Amino acid sequence: MRHGKKFNHLGRKTAHRKAMLSNMACSLIEHKRINTTEAKAKALRKFVEPLITKSKADTTHNRRVVFSYLRNKFAVTELFKEISVKVADRPGGYVRIIKLGNRQGDNAPMAMVELVDYNELYNPKGNKAKKSTRRSRRGGGKKAETPAAVETQASQEEE
Repeated sequence: MRHGKKFNHLGRKTAHRKAMLSNMACSLIEHKRINTTEAKAKALRKFVEPLITKSKADTTHNRRVVFSYLRNKFAVTELFKEISVKVADRPGGYVRIIKLGNRQGDNAPMAMVELVDYNELYNPKGNKAKKSTRRSRRGGGKKAETPAAVETQASQEEE
């Protein structure tokens, strides 16, 4: 019976599920964005957010606790050095899930999981992207002359 068991088992035994979530969390920490199914994305969010919270306090104990979950020293180092600095003032909600539609082969609902502070499009405090102006091709590609340029040409012609 499954009375009171609220998390998604994802069709896997415990060891397989833990290994899969650990690998997905390491990939998310390394690449800052991954694509997966919606169910795995929601399970990954519950798995990785407490680890990011622990990384805010860089102590030996917290590093060992996080390493016991991730089992990848490079991911642990990146989490404590880079990611924890970016999320230091954020009280939670470090992961964003964006739904992408259904997968071609089996029609599984897909989602993109990303770290919130690493997306420049959604981050209002981040650097704004330069707006490029659309230049029409009418006019033969000749730049419009400024009034100062017109005056200098007129004065040169008078001499």
